[in-house]
Amino acid sequence: MKNFSKNIVLWIIIGLLLVGLFNLFQGTSYNQSAKNISFSDFIAATNSGNVSEVVIKGNNVEGYFDDGRAFRTYSPNYPNLVDKLNEQGVKIFAEPSERAMHPLLSILLSWFPMLLLIGVWIFFMRQMQGGGGKALGFGKSKAKLLNESLEKVTFNDVAGIDEAKQELEEVVEFLKDPKKFSRLGGKIPRGALLVGPPGTGKTLLAKAIAGEANVPFFSISGSDFVEMFVGVGASRVRDMFEQGKKNSPCIIFIDEIDAVGRHRGAGLGGGNDEREQTLNQLLVEMDGFETNVGVIIVAATNRPDVLDPALLRPGRFDRQVHVSLPDIIGREQILKVHMKKIKISQSVKTRTIARGTPGFSGADLANLVNEAALIAARKNKRMVTSDDFEDAKDKVYMGAERRSKVVSEEDKKLTAYHEAGHTIAGLNSPKVDPLHKVTIIPRGSAGGVTWFLPEKDKDYRRMDELKDQMVMALGGRIAEEIIFGKDKISSGASQDIKQITSIARSMVTKLGMSDKLGTLLYDSSSEEVFLGHSVAQSKNISEVTANLIDQEVKKLIDDANTKCKKILTEKIEDLHTVAKGLIEYETLTFDEVKDLLKGIPPSRDDFDDNSDTPKPSPTSSVPKTSNKISPQTQ
Repeated sequence: MKNFSKNIVLWIIIGLLLVGLFNLFQGTSYNQSAKNISFSDFIAATNSGNVSEVVIKGNNVEGYFDDGRAFRTYSPNYPNLVDKLNEQGVKIFAEPSERAMHPLLSILLSWFPMLLLIGVWIFFMRQMQGGGGKALGFGKSKAKLLNESLEKVTFNDVAGIDEAKQELEEVVEFLKDPKKFSRLGGKIPRGALLVGPPGTGKTLLAKAIAGEANVPFFSISGSDFVEMFVGVGASRVRDMFEQGKKNSPCIIFIDEIDAVGRHRGAGLGGGNDEREQTLNQLLVEMDGFETNVGVIIVAATNRPDVLDPALLRPGRFDRQVHVSLPDIIGREQILKVHMKKIKISQSVKTRTIARGTPGFSGADLANLVNEAALIAARKNKRMVTSDDFEDAKDKVYMGAERRSKVVSEEDKKLTAYHEAGHTIAGLNSPKVDPLHKVTIIPRGSAGGVTWFLPEKDKDYRRMDELKDQMVMALGGRIAEEIIFGKDKISSGASQDIKQITSIARSMVTKLGMSDKLGTLLYDSSSEEVFLGHSVAQSKNISEVTANLIDQEVKKLIDDANTKCKKILTEKIEDLHTVAKGLIEYETLTFDEVKDLLKGIPPSRDDFDDNSDTPKPSPTSSVPKTSNKISPQTQ
């Protein structure tokens, strides 16, 4: 109350000062040299001829004497005043009298500029002290309270990640029925960190929590804490938790928390920068002296390796929920969820599509279903068929077919033998995944593509599989060398060379698959992602060891090169057969390749001879399935 009275007195003093200042300037707005005289003196001066000119405004008379002095007076209804002035030769100016306005209106108009100035000043003073989202309210939280009017997402909309969903269902159940857990002494988790590759459904899980919990749900991005002003991030963290306490029990969701939760001391010099202040405040709010009862933090990131260890400890994020890429059963469930939104043909088998999409994330599958629907709509179909899904898989990961690209016969032959080399080398390497399709139709930046589709999801790659993978990858370059000569090899094998070099170096430096170097880690460069850490990083191998690594890497590639050359030399006729088939048909499936090697030409029965639509040439593509596993490209 005391502070309130002080503020009132202060405002009154400020107002009075402004009024006085305004009146001071208002009073000096007219001519100070004009002298007020009596009307009788004015008549006497006129009669004596001392008045040179006058201005008559109604009953107000202003003018100048012969000596230049200004005067003003008020004239009553004096008869023959104009005639008297004329007789004395006075110059007369006449102006209409000003209309009298209402006193309140006059006061309002005269005070309007000052009132406007006072109002603007008060507005900005309040904003500097005021709430979030207002002007100058930099330190207020940007967390948004979920609008209940929006379409709710429930756990029924989340598929393929049952383990992650179960852990978060417990959090929601605790909020709904806390006595179920508290009677046994259990405590609600302080926070849950969703970790996983991009597109696996972390944000979708958070939306499902918001739809199921029936408690206030605040969402904010990690980048919303970052601002150009010092101290703003920490202030926003404090304000966010204050909002959470007022609405407890509640859930606060921080998306992409790695933007604010990065490892401290990562910058050069380890200075106490703005980001570290924000992180420190977040650590204190999550688990400090003041307990935030009923405030649960849910965060998501695809970069858990860069987060500060203090943020990950129990008491802050009690649970780390790993949202991994779905397996074949998970992919099938995800496809069923997304296929509910489109009209699909009964011929579409979700299990077949799930098997043909190893390594696909939930976002990949959603995009696949959408692309299939768009392709079907482009063809004016009433329903989405399995062929549309196959075309969509090819398009999503390798780009659209570039049939309009002009390819010379020489380049077409080179591409055909290059892809045929991959095909024959892969078919004769027992540990390579089964061949799925090979094409010389340009897709994206690739001149041709060879797909090898795994029969099942693989978590590990064995040594013999990696060696056969290198043999298959070298097939394109070796085929060019055998058919066209060493001087005619092309640059089309650049990606293949990059792939085999990466495989061989990983085998030697990371996987311990070298007898000479043993089971030691020689390559740790990928572990640190910060500039500060990389600057301080010391070299952990000697020059002798580095030379030995290079020798072992080269030996692995040379062995694969020798094996591949032996296969293609022995199977030269098969190489010619597949290459000629690609030149003629452009796209061959695995069954068609097997038939070609047996002397049976592929049949193209996809078009009706009796239809009005012209039958395409035998070079039309008949894509079947695609593969996320790195296809071999020209």
